[in-house]
Amino acid sequence: MENNEAKKLPHPLHWAFQSNLPAMAWPAIPDGNVANMLALLHQLESSQWLSPPALRQHQYRQLELVLRHAFASSPYYRQRWAGNFDPSLPLTPQRFAALPLLSRRELQANFDDLKCRTIPPHGNVGEATTTGSTGTPVRVLKTELCLLLWDVFTLRDEIWQRRDLGAKLAMIRHGMPEGEFPNWGRATTGLAATGPLVVLGIEHDVESQLAWLQRQQPAYLMTHPSLLAELLKQSSRQGTRLESLREVRTFGEPVTAVLRAQCTEVWGVPITDAYSSNELGYIALQCPGHEHYHVQAEGLLVEVLDDQGNACKPGDLGRVVVTTLHNFAMPLVRYDIGDYAEPGGPCPCGRGLPVLRRIVGRTRNMLVTAEGKRFWIGLGSGTIPQLAPIVQYQFVQTQLDHVEARLVVSAPLTAAQEQAVRARVMVQLPAGFSVSLAYCDAIPRGVTGKFEDFLSELAIS
Repeated sequence: MENNEAKKLPHPLHWAFQSNLPAMAWPAIPDGNVANMLALLHQLESSQWLSPPALRQHQYRQLELVLRHAFASSPYYRQRWAGNFDPSLPLTPQRFAALPLLSRRELQANFDDLKCRTIPPHGNVGEATTTGSTGTPVRVLKTELCLLLWDVFTLRDEIWQRRDLGAKLAMIRHGMPEGEFPNWGRATTGLAATGPLVVLGIEHDVESQLAWLQRQQPAYLMTHPSLLAELLKQSSRQGTRLESLREVRTFGEPVTAVLRAQCTEVWGVPITDAYSSNELGYIALQCPGHEHYHVQAEGLLVEVLDDQGNACKPGDLGRVVVTTLHNFAMPLVRYDIGDYAEPGGPCPCGRGLPVLRRIVGRTRNMLVTAEGKRFWIGLGSGTIPQLAPIVQYQFVQTQLDHVEARLVVSAPLTAAQEQAVRARVMVQLPAGFSVSLAYCDAIPRGVTGKFEDFLSELAIS
């Protein structure tokens, strides 16, 4: 912690810490789980300043434990790594690089064999479902330890960005109940008092969402970049600003320099982006002093590889391959998540955490109605494959009142299954839309190498 930047970091002493011990309000004494979270956070405050070689040395200490456990306990890895992995030998970068990549399709097809037969006492095990960036639904098992680390990285982001936990946070996103809640979320519950959290679903049209924000007047807004772009357009047309807003937090899609400039111009606030996935947790967080990202190396080992499987140099675009360091229920080792990124050089901030200069993620198009209303559409949400043997899907707006569901299936759908899929899509679309099904052998990526699970073929600005 000799770096001068470390001395400038705000310590969360201004947070209203909650105590679990009666008659002890200050200093707060938290319960066991929160105490563990604070202990981890304290370690992360130091580890971020380690040199890259020192960070990699610590990663490999943990990685060796994960790989030996996976080989001993997961039928998939034991069979797949036969001849490539010897648990009696010390782990080296060369031996690690010799392990085969795990694709999303392989993760999808081998769920039962990827599960570990024994798991250390890392808490209860739960299942996460995600469509990710290729539209291919996957299931992953996680322990409570994985969730604890997710929360710790959330708190790191709050500290990095110097957020005021006592202010109001607004979210416009899919998969959360609407309404007002007394705390920002799981990471701060039991740790510190916060301002209210208000949530609105993405199914509302953009005009209604902007009106809701004007009523709520939050200090922070969290939403998808593509939806933010539409909100900024609508706000610019109306000549309105959100006077209380301090920062927009984005996730799930790439953030362009143009969008950052528009947010500053229209609302006068910056964008802070986070790169994460349901199956992996936080992959990278935006640097507090720059617009690039720091890989969360204490939780993941991230490789950016070219088409030959070699590590990309700064400035080159490559596939993002991630290895989880703490998921002992279903380790994901050299997992090709379907995203592309560009690594960067050392960060001027002094942190040793690896840099991703930019992340090329999917851009979700907006559905447009005949009346000109725009909607962010989350038609998949992991629920469509529960209705039928669907391996991959993509929804395409081909007309102002029509959406085509393009499906890759492992077996022909019955008439009842087709009707169920249509019905599930229809209830998430505005009134007046029709839905058709089209079957494909495969669904190609877009020109950026990414997949969009919803896109519009309409040329409407």
